[in-house]
Amino acid sequence: MTNTEQEILCYNTQGALCLLDFGKTRFTENNWSVAIVKIILKYLRPFYARMFLGLLIKFLGTIMDLILPYILAHIIDHVVPTKNISMVLLWGCIMIICSLCGMFGNVIANRMASKVARDTSESIRHDLFAKIFYLSSKQIDGFSVASLESRLTSDTYNIHNMLGGMQRLGVRAPILLIGGIIVTLTLEPVLALVLVSVLPFIAFAVWHISRKGIPLYTKLQKAVDKMVRVVRENAQGVRIIKALSKTDYEKRRFGTVNNEVVGCEKKAGYAMAASNPVMNLFLNAGLVLVVLVGAYRVNGGTSEAGKIIAFLTYFTLISNAMLSITRMFVMFSKGTASANRVGEVLHTSEDLQTFPAEEETRKNDDYIVFDHVFFSYNGKKNNLTDISFSIPKGKMLGIIGATGSGKSTVIQLLMRFYDVSSGEIRIGGQDVRTIPPDKLHLKFGVVMQNDFLYADTIEENIRFGRDLSHEQIVRAATLSQAIGFITKLEDGFQHMLTAKGTNLSGGQKQRLLIARALAASPDILIMDDSSSALDYKTDAELRKAIRESFSGATTTIVIAQRISTVMSADEIIVLEKGKIQGKGTHEELMDSCEIYREIGHSQMGGALVG
Repeated sequence: MTNTEQEILCYNTQGALCLLDFGKTRFTENNWSVAIVKIILKYLRPFYARMFLGLLIKFLGTIMDLILPYILAHIIDHVVPTKNISMVLLWGCIMIICSLCGMFGNVIANRMASKVARDTSESIRHDLFAKIFYLSSKQIDGFSVASLESRLTSDTYNIHNMLGGMQRLGVRAPILLIGGIIVTLTLEPVLALVLVSVLPFIAFAVWHISRKGIPLYTKLQKAVDKMVRVVRENAQGVRIIKALSKTDYEKRRFGTVNNEVVGCEKKAGYAMAASNPVMNLFLNAGLVLVVLVGAYRVNGGTSEAGKIIAFLTYFTLISNAMLSITRMFVMFSKGTASANRVGEVLHTSEDLQTFPAEEETRKNDDYIVFDHVFFSYNGKKNNLTDISFSIPKGKMLGIIGATGSGKSTVIQLLMRFYDVSSGEIRIGGQDVRTIPPDKLHLKFGVVMQNDFLYADTIEENIRFGRDLSHEQIVRAATLSQAIGFITKLEDGFQHMLTAKGTNLSGGQKQRLLIARALAASPDILIMDDSSSALDYKTDAELRKAIRESFSGATTTIVIAQRISTVMSADEIIVLEKGKIQGKGTHEELMDSCEIYREIGHSQMGGALVG
């Protein structure tokens, strides 16, 4: 996909893969409003028929409300003077029927509008959630997780309110406004002209206020992003915060971002709050003029009391319609600002494109090859410099180094979370950039540093939504040394975990995460500092079980800061500041690599290691 092609690969609400194509449009500040309209219309398309029916019912119900004052004027001026009670009752019944039709029509139409808004926002949320998983790590870093969360929640909520409000008020308010003016022109042209003379002032005020409101609501949502980020950080680190007695500090930090949100809300609220008072000022001024002119016309015999009463009723309807239009502008301002932010994510083009496959794979390659790889997160300073190594099929590579040396970055490049700045990474003789992401990631079983468990049973946490039998899960738990503590639990594999597995110890969590990685017998097993919470005996038994069960079939990469975890690897790489400082077996590195030797002496003692 090129930068100018706006295509969104997503899953629709039925789970089927679909492609949203917004044409070859470059979305800039000048035509972004057009893009927003396209987004909304794309998601509303499946509901056009329901919308049309709902708007038709709304139209008919509003017409019923609109003709009620006209009927009232007819009764007062033409039916009551005849003193014909039956005619009065007849026209009274007609008014009741019109009122009931208007009420039920508006209720039904409002319910249909709510369903359209609900289903549309559901689809937007679903596709936005799916799109987030197609973003590269670099793009997620650019948006930030907190911002993506608020776009998925509060922004889609604002869009929901806008869609529902525009359907409920978008038909009724204009009909009452335009229809009311037309009817009043037929009843009392002079009074109608007095009313119409006020409307341009109201329209200008609404437009000017709304134009100021949209940027303020965009700024407000950015402030909400910051607040969500602070809440996430506190929720994740609540135990550390309590342990270090930093509760007051975090309260102050949250208070700062909370005050920023309040400040943005005040500015947006003050700007938009002016709309109702300004409208009321103009409408009340118009009403005073109408009453004065109407009184003079009735006294002069050029008008009738019934018409004046009807006119005042229409004036009330028109006033309410203008107030509804103001509400629509407020909802539209919020909804547009939020749709803008949602559209930014949906229109983000893939930056990790799959390159055309090479005609021939490199048959002489080892299974995994890093060929002079350079990489930088920010495009300025290299985080990895000239990394070259290879791993034969079924062998184990150990990577060791201090924090920040680039160990995890190597893994993220191998799994293509990021693309190399230069050089090449190959699996099975094929450049990883030519392997489709779904096929590439199926090769891996991974235990990350900050991996997670979710609130479900132990079995489901190991299965992780894959088509795995209970026997495979038991085998994986046995290999990961987790079977011992699982069988001691009353519910065994059906034991329910809390979110993030907080009802397990650190070592138990790591063993479950390792079981998850082993369960599908992956081609490549990656263990990124995944045994740091295990005791030495359990760690040794784990490495022995993996070596015996997956020897020759699974290529293993173990990242660790502990020499005992990697010393049995077929080859070990020592990283420091993104560069390879040593490469070889444990014995070779003890002889040739000063850094490795220092780590060994500091951790296990020279006699034991040497």
